[in-house]
Amino acid sequence: MLDAAGIKTNYHDQGQGHPLLLFHGSGPGVTAWANWRLVIPHLAQHFRVVAPDMVGFGYTERPEGMVYDMATWRGHALGILDALQIEKAHIIGNSFGGSLAIALAIHAPERINRLVLMGSVGLDFELTRGLDKTWGYTPSIDNMRELLDIFAYDRSLVTDELAKLRYEASVRPGVQEAYSSMFPEPRQESIRALASDEGDIAGIPHEALIIHGLEDEVIPVQSSERLLRLIPNSQLHVFRKCGHWTQIEQNQRFNRLVTDFLREAE
Repeated sequence: MLDAAGIKTNYHDQGQGHPLLLFHGSGPGVTAWANWRLVIPHLAQHFRVVAPDMVGFGYTERPEGMVYDMATWRGHALGILDALQIEKAHIIGNSFGGSLAIALAIHAPERINRLVLMGSVGLDFELTRGLDKTWGYTPSIDNMRELLDIFAYDRSLVTDELAKLRYEASVRPGVQEAYSSMFPEPRQESIRALASDEGDIAGIPHEALIIHGLEDEVIPVQSSERLLRLIPNSQLHVFRKCGHWTQIEQNQRFNRLVTDFLREAE
């Protein structure tokens, strides 16, 4: 556990080299390890990889009365960097984590080297059925199984074991209460609350790699296409036959693509 901005924070810290901070998504039962377990071992061969459970998620403390909003998550992220004495890091943001990465790039650009945005939130878009079901999740194994079927294009990845694991994580004490408070109805407002101003996004100076699955049912690929047009120093890679789990469904290609992009900065 790490004390970051006064919050007891669960995190993984592996490898050596330039720091690389990984921000997970917002699915129920998510943890940094669940999100990045197939990515960390590869990236840790080249970088110091830090993957925290952001406040309100996973095994990180959920302080009583905490307001879950972008200002809170941004402050927590900077607190993690400060606590680990990391002046500057590469950032990979997945889905919800992408909106946090974008917000950090805007508000603390000096703390970031390169950005990777994967199936990223961060712009306003019409609420999808997949995101509505994700944020409106009520705990049951059947509901979790339905969600995982939405996340993955390749349904063979959705096993009973995985559904049970994620379900059990979603019903730990206090987890569902915190989760249901984060993205209440009307959930279109939650998308707007995570979105950054387009003018600010257009001012992001960092090199950015944007990654998306063409068949993503949670975050529309058009959102990443808009990010490509807005961020001046950006590139977009779209995987076909891939849903919201790019780092899992296209794991080896994802790892190579991200590693090559980040090592260009060495």
